[in-house]
Amino acid sequence: MDGLDQPVSIQTNQMLRNKLKLLYPSVIHHTPYSSQLAMNTAIVNAVNKQLSDQGYPKNPLADVTAYYEIKTNERNVLSLTLWNYTFSGGAHGLTIQNALTFSTETGKSYALKDLFKPGSDYVGKLSALIQAELKTRDIPLLVDFKAIRPDQDFYIADKSLVIYFQVYELAAYVYGFLYFPISVYALQDIIAEDGPLGKMLY
Repeated sequence: MDGLDQPVSIQTNQMLRNKLKLLYPSVIHHTPYSSQLAMNTAIVNAVNKQLSDQGYPKNPLADVTAYYEIKTNERNVLSLTLWNYTFSGGAHGLTIQNALTFSTETGKSYALKDLFKPGSDYVGKLSALIQAELKTRDIPLLVDFKAIRPDQDFYIADKSLVIYFQVYELAAYVYGFLYFPISVYALQDIIAEDGPLGKMLY
């Protein structure tokens, strides 16, 4: 195993203010530094966007708890999720979850399309797999599910691509986030070999 394949070191940063309890990660002691900087900048931007989307600090009622989970940290791939739960009065608060997947070699942040060979119908393939799963799970949907968005939320964990939907995106609040783990082997024919899913194949 070469040195580049080592997991990156993650530090937890904490910000505690009135009505804000925020934990977020940063990559430390990583070379090249340009890669570390790119990843940390993307993380901070995503955390700030979540706060803004949830109305903090503009809404004086907004009470925020935010944290993160590491999903993959191996094979030069870092995939993590950022969680933000905000209560602003009413029956319940709202949680949003955003995922970031990076090449730890370059600091590049991947969009869903970047995981697949150019021109491949990844939307069609993933949508068909999710449609079948929705039927099996028999979840009452708020919308008629036809297909995922080309930039649908995802993370990588345990040799799987996990496609997920935000609260209310497909189903009622009680169902929370809907997750659809898809084995990399089920997608082998359309995976970009030099992308993060390609690295999970072997």
